[in-house]
Amino acid sequence: MGSSKILVVEDDQNLLDVLKYNLAKEGYDVLTAADGVEALDTARSKKPDLIVLDIMLPRMDGLEVCRILRREMTVPILMLTAKAEETDKVVGLELGADDYMTKPFSIREFLARIRAMLRRAEMMIAASSAQEAIPSLIKVGELEIDLARHTVSRSGTLIELSPKEFDLLAFLIKNRGQVFSRDQLLEKVWGYDYAGDTRTVDVHIRWLRQKIEADPATPGHLLTVRGIGYKFEG
Repeated sequence: MGSSKILVVEDDQNLLDVLKYNLAKEGYDVLTAADGVEALDTARSKKPDLIVLDIMLPRMDGLEVCRILRREMTVPILMLTAKAEETDKVVGLELGADDYMTKPFSIREFLARIRAMLRRAEMMIAASSAQEAIPSLIKVGELEIDLARHTVSRSGTLIELSPKEFDLLAFLIKNRGQVFSRDQLLEKVWGYDYAGDTRTVDVHIRWLRQKIEADPATPGHLLTVRGIGYKFEG
C-alpha cells in the first residue's frame, strides 16, 4: 500500500504542501494539482489510486471535477471543504465522492481516512474474484441488480447510482434480511476500522430510497430498524 499513487487537488499552497509532505512521509507517491482543469488532466494521464479533492477550486470547482471523474473512473475520492453546511457534503456524496472532511482537520485523522479508503479499494478488488458463488443478476420484485455490470434497473428502466450507492445496495441485498448498524455499514462498505461519521450512511440510504423505492416515504425494501440500523427486505 505504501506505493499507492495519490493525487491531491488543493489551491491553498500551504495546505497542499502539508498534505504532500505527510503523505510522502507515509510512503505514498504524491501528485498535485492546484485547479480543477489540471486535476482532470492529471487524473486521466496518471491514473491515481486515490484522489483528495477540494471543493473550492479555480477554473472548475471540485464538485464538477467529481462529476466528470465519476463518469470515467472508479478511483476513491475524498472531498475537502471549508464549509460546514450539510448541503455541500450531500452534493459531494451524491456526485460519487466516497468520503468528505471539513477543514480544519487533523493530519492524523486525514491519514487514517486515506489508509481506510485504500484498504477498502484493495479489498473490493480482491473480493471481486470471490463473488462467483453469488449470482451476478439479482431480481427483487421490480428491481434488477447486475453485480457484474454494476447496474440497477426498476421495471426495465436503468437507475443511475453513484459507485458508493451501488456498493451499499449490493451489500444489503447480498445480506438481505440481516440488520446492520451504521457503524457496521461504515466498516463493511466504506472500510472504516474506526467510528466514522454515521451521517454518511444516512445520506446514502436517503438517496437510494429516492432512486429505487416506489414510494421513498414508505420504503418497501430499504427499511430502518429503530435503534439499530438498516436492512434490505424483498
